[in-house]
Amino acid sequence: MNEQTTRIVLIRHGQTAWNLTSDGTVRFRGQANPPLDDVGLKQAATTAQYLLRRWPVETVYSSPMGRAMQTAEVIAAAHDLSVQSFPGLLDIDFGDWQGRSPEEVKENHPDLLRAWFERPHTIAIPGGESLNDVRDRVTRGLHALANRHHGQAVAMVGHTVVNRVLLCAVLGLGNDRFWRLRQDTCAVNVFDVDQNDDATIVVLNDTCHLQDLRD
Repeated sequence: MNEQTTRIVLIRHGQTAWNLTSDGTVRFRGQANPPLDDVGLKQAATTAQYLLRRWPVETVYSSPMGRAMQTAEVIAAAHDLSVQSFPGLLDIDFGDWQGRSPEEVKENHPDLLRAWFERPHTIAIPGGESLNDVRDRVTRGLHALANRHHGQAVAMVGHTVVNRVLLCAVLGLGNDRFWRLRQDTCAVNVFDVDQNDDATIVVLNDTCHLQDLRD
C-alpha cells in the first residue's frame, strides 16, 4: 500500500438474536435494531484483536445501527480510537419485511420472496429499498472515505446486505451476483483502493479468527 492507496478493512457486525433464533429462524433485520448477543460480543472482541495483530487500522467508521456500532466500538477501543458513525453504511431498509422471518413474509409476498432468493437485483422490498438503492449509497460512501484517507487503513463496519453489495461493486460484478458472496458475522474483508477508485482484493470473508468460538 502506498500513499495514494487506501486500505479498506470491511467487517460485518457480530451475531444478534435475529441472525439465528433458538428455533433456527433467521429474521430480516435491516434497519431494526437488535443488539449483539453473547456470541456476537465474543466475536467482536476476537475480531478486534485479530485486526490489531493482522490488519491494524487508523480510523473506524460504522453503520449507525446499534449492532454495527457495538462491534465497531470494540474494534476501535483495541486501537485506542473512537468510532465515527457513517450513514453510507446503513443497512438496507427491509420495509414491510423488517423483523419478520421468511416464512412469515411468504404468507403475503410469496413471489417477491422467491425473487429475493433467486433474482434479488430485480425487486424492491415493499415499503423499503432495492439493491440498486443500497449500491448507490454505499459506493458513494466508499469513494468519499477512500479519498479522505489516502495512505491509511480504514475499518468500515457494516451489514451482510451492505457488504455483499459493496463487494460486488469493487469486484465489478452486478447485483445479480449478490448471493455468490458470503458474509458471515464478524467476517473480515480487505481491499486496497487506488486514486482511480480501482480496488485490489486482498481478503474475502475471512473468519479464521473465529474458529475457537465455533461449536
